[in-house]
Amino acid sequence: MNKLYPSAEAALDGLLKDGMLIASGGFGLCGIPERLLDAIRDAGVKDLTFASNNAGIDNEGIGKLLRTKQVKKMISSYVGENKEFERQFLSGELEVEFCPQGTLAERMRAGGAGIPGFYTKTGVGTQIAEGKETKVMEGRNGPEEFVLEKGIFADLSVVKAWKADESGNVIFRKTARNFNVPAATCGKVCVVEVEEIVPTGSLDPDAIHLPGVYVQRLVLGAPYDKKIEFVTTRERETA
Repeated sequence: MNKLYPSAEAALDGLLKDGMLIASGGFGLCGIPERLLDAIRDAGVKDLTFASNNAGIDNEGIGKLLRTKQVKKMISSYVGENKEFERQFLSGELEVEFCPQGTLAERMRAGGAGIPGFYTKTGVGTQIAEGKETKVMEGRNGPEEFVLEKGIFADLSVVKAWKADESGNVIFRKTARNFNVPAATCGKVCVVEVEEIVPTGSLDPDAIHLPGVYVQRLVLGAPYDKKIEFVTTRERETA
């Protein structure tokens, strides 16, 4: 099957609808699917739920969709650095499901593996466990309490990669790998924007991070303007 699409808009054609759950890769501004998020914004779909480590910053990443009031709920582990996110949350405009970072990654991985739920110690005895099923089971230190967390089964996955072949086998670059792999696997359809697309067979099989079986659509997103979340400077030292 041909997985190559000429634009982010074309790659998302027929996939978007109001009220859908989207798993989005990235961490801060590292490895976020910029072109695909812009296309989702421009499509005008609303009442979206995003499962993502965070919502970017005010005018980047998912932060752009917060500005246009297209996001109804965030399933996230970190929500700092975004004033609009904070404003909408405190005013009750945005529903937020906080999730420990490792638990969020495992919920996505579980969804991709077809696992509906798993038990973890993380969050036991805190607000994270409120309203969730708990169970005492044998743990590392004998009988311990665990909380049931549900796998994430998204309608759509959008991720950003460094290099892919035409079959959809994907390589991420360094820390941009972050949440992109588990986010990619948990969606019914996975769309990947990538900096470079090479012929099938060009990539070392041992270097593949995401096999093409998980990827339905590819779009070339380059060139990119590297954005920096924080700029820290110091005065020049003089002798």
